[in-house]
Amino acid sequence: MLWLFEEENSNVCLVNCCVVIVMSIKEDPIKLHKDANALMENGKSVEARDLFTRSGELYFKGQNYFGAAEMYYKAGECSVNLKEYPRAVEFFTKAADVAINKGFDRYGLSALKEAQAVQKTAGNTEAAEEIEKRIKEVNDKINKQNAASDDDSSFSVFS
Repeated sequence: MLWLFEEENSNVCLVNCCVVIVMSIKEDPIKLHKDANALMENGKSVEARDLFTRSGELYFKGQNYFGAAEMYYKAGECSVNLKEYPRAVEFFTKAADVAINKGFDRYGLSALKEAQAVQKTAGNTEAAEEIEKRIKEVNDKINKQNAASDDDSSFSVFS
C-alpha cells in the first residue's frame, strides 16, 4: 500500500509495509531425548532414531558432549533394531569419536565395541578387525591413565 501526503512545500511518500517477525522456536534436546526414549520403548525405532540424532546434534552444539555421545549411541541402537547395520556403525562410531575426543574414553570404548559387534553381525570381518585396532588403542590409553593414577594414589599425608 502506498500513501502520498502533500505538505506545504514538498511531497512526502509514506510506504506502509508489513513487518514480519521471525521467531525461532528453540528445540529442547532434553525433551527430544525423552520423546525419543518413549518412542523407542514403543517400538518406533525410525522416529526414535531421528529424534536421538537431532538431540545429539543439539547437545553437541550446546557443548554437552557426553549427552551428544549418548544420543548417537542410542541412535545406533535404533538402527540395529531396524537392521540398518551400516547406519548403526556410523552412529556408534560417531558416539565413540565424540566421547574419546572429549575425554570420555570408557564410553567411547563401549561405542567402539558396539560398532565392532554390528560389523561382525553384518559379516564384515575386515571392518571388525579395523575397529579392534582402535579398541586396543583406547584400551591402552585407559590402562596408562589407570597406571598413572595408581602411582599417584600411593601419596599419603601421613608418611
